[in-house]
Parts: sequence; structure tokens; C-alpha cells
Amino acid sequence: MSPNHGAGHGAAHAGGRGDWPEVDLHVVSGKGGTGKSTVAAALALALASTGQNVLLCEVEGRQGIARMFDVEPLPYEERRIARGLPLGHVAPGAVHALHVDAESALLEYLAMYYKLGRAGRALDRFGVIDFATTIAPGVRDVLLTGKVYEAVQRNARNKSAMVYDAVVLDAPPTGRITQFLNVNDELAGLAKVGPIKSQADTVMTLFRSPRTVVHLVTVLEEMPVQETVDGIAHLREARLPVGGVVVNMVRPRDLGPADLEAARTGTLDREALASDLSRAGVEVTHELVDSLLEEARDHAERRALEDSQRTVVEALGVPSYELPRLPDGIDLGGLYELAARMREQGLA
Repeated sequence: MSPNHGAGHGAAHAGGRGDWPEVDLHVVSGKGGTGKSTVAAALALALASTGQNVLLCEVEGRQGIARMFDVEPLPYEERRIARGLPLGHVAPGAVHALHVDAESALLEYLAMYYKLGRAGRALDRFGVIDFATTIAPGVRDVLLTGKVYEAVQRNARNKSAMVYDAVVLDAPPTGRITQFLNVNDELAGLAKVGPIKSQADTVMTLFRSPRTVVHLVTVLEEMPVQETVDGIAHLREARLPVGGVVVNMVRPRDLGPADLEAARTGTLDREALASDLSRAGVEVTHELVDSLLEEARDHAERRALEDSQRTVVEALGVPSYELPRLPDGIDLGGLYELAARMREQGLA
């Protein structure tokens, strides 16, 4: 497997499982503003397009999945929200979604392991659950990750539940992802024995196994790229498996190096530009030409910055993938377009 996939360079993987054939849990993180939730949603659709049934989970309480897929706010139960793209002879799978909150996860945990169905709900009415998860944030993360673990594992305790081929987790941002996943360390000062500690140990066996990868989303700007570099280092230090880097919202690369240099240095042929505009039926004014030349210079400077940050990403030594900036924004059609790009490059 090549350590880098530029946009359009990966071969189509129709019917396969891309670069991550052994992975059951795809964790997606990234600095705020890089589009990590969009990437997680598109990845779920891309995996479903290979015929897999996929569960897309969110744990941050923002109901981002519901907004992206234009459905009602999600309750604490799994709901089918979309199907993958049909590709050749492969029948598409379905995407289900789950909005995980710590309080509901604790109630389920009490019912499953302690048979405290009605009693657990009584505790919730008294505010005990909210108190427990607020006073001990590590417990909250154990409950959230524990539900994700259960969805991946689907053991004999939940025979009636749907079994998924893959789970995609829209996880907390890069600055918190290692702390969120490394639940053992979070519980070190809270619980050294007992069922919560046992659950944390069990969850960590999955998170540190080849069945899990953590993909990091970035854009080609200095701060998000540096946070990605730091995030990879922290994940490796915690022995958590690093997946790929998804470079999101990439601008078109229509101009060649010579034109970019001319735009950056202000040596574009002004008369040729005016002539081209005139032939296209545009009324040419000095103000219009000045404005276009200024935009060209800004674009060239932006491209130079992006190219320098792309070099940093390529030096990370992990697979990388590029997704375009969609001019019309993100809707369901846009998610399918991004999913197709992921399939072309082998992310799914």
C-alpha cells in the first residue's frame, strides 16, 4: 500500500474494502472546522457502497448526523438513514445512525449488567446519573466508548441487535481524541477494580487492536496540519492505531506552476486577460481587471501555502486522501460525491 494517495491517484476499489480490509471500527477525528463530521458521514456512505451494513455514531451531543442527512433528531436507538451507492454488481449496504449520550448509555449498562431497568430509571430521576458522569468525566468516556464497543462486538448479551460490518465513530476533536480513547488512563485515579474498570480494559483491547484505526481530518493550513502531526504522535504514544489523514476542502488546482508564479509576482499579461474577457462578451474595465489580478495573486499565495502543508502531510508516512471543497456546500448529494471520491482513493 502506498503511503500517500493524491486526489485521483488511487485505483477504484469497487467490491473490495479499500486500504483497511481488516478494520471494523473507523474513528474519525480532526481539529474543529476541518469537517470531521462530514468526513465521518461520507465514510459511512462509502463503506455502505461496498455492500457493508454500517453504523455511524456520534458522541458529542450536537445532532450533526441528523442535520447532514436531513432527518429528525436522533434518539438513543439505531435508525437507518441512508443506503450506499450501487456500484456494479455489488448490492449497496445501509447506513444506520446512533446518537450516544452518557446518561442513556449508563441506564443501558445498568440494565444489561445489573438488571436495574426500573431502578436505573429511578436513579436518573433523582439526578444520580448526571451527577456521576459530571463528577467523573472519565466515567462518561467509558460509557460512550463502551456503547461503541458493544456495537462493534455485538456479543451473546444482545442477540436481537443488528450486527454491523463496520462502525464509523464521529469522535471528539484531535486535541481530545487520545484522552477520549485511552479510557484506562482516564480511570486510573477513579477505579482500579470493579465492573467499570473491567469494561475500560475490555474496550481498550478493541481500540488497540488491528480492528480499529483513527483517521485524522485536516485542511491545508498550518494550524490544523500541526495539530494533526501532534495528534498522530499522541496516538502512537498511547499505542492507539493511526489510520489515514484525510485532507478536506481542497481547492481546484487548475493553474500550472508558471501561471501561479506570474499571478503571485504580479506579472500576468494584463492585456491578454482583457482581450480574453472581451472575447467572452464581458465588458472590460480597469477596475474589473485589477480585481481579477488581485484575486489571482491571492489564489497563488493560497496555493503556495497549501503545497507547503501538503508536503508536511506527505512526510507523515501514513496514507493520505484528498477531498474537494464543494462549491454548493454539504447536503446528502455532496456526501455521496465525497463518498465516491473516498472509494476511488481506497479509503473505503
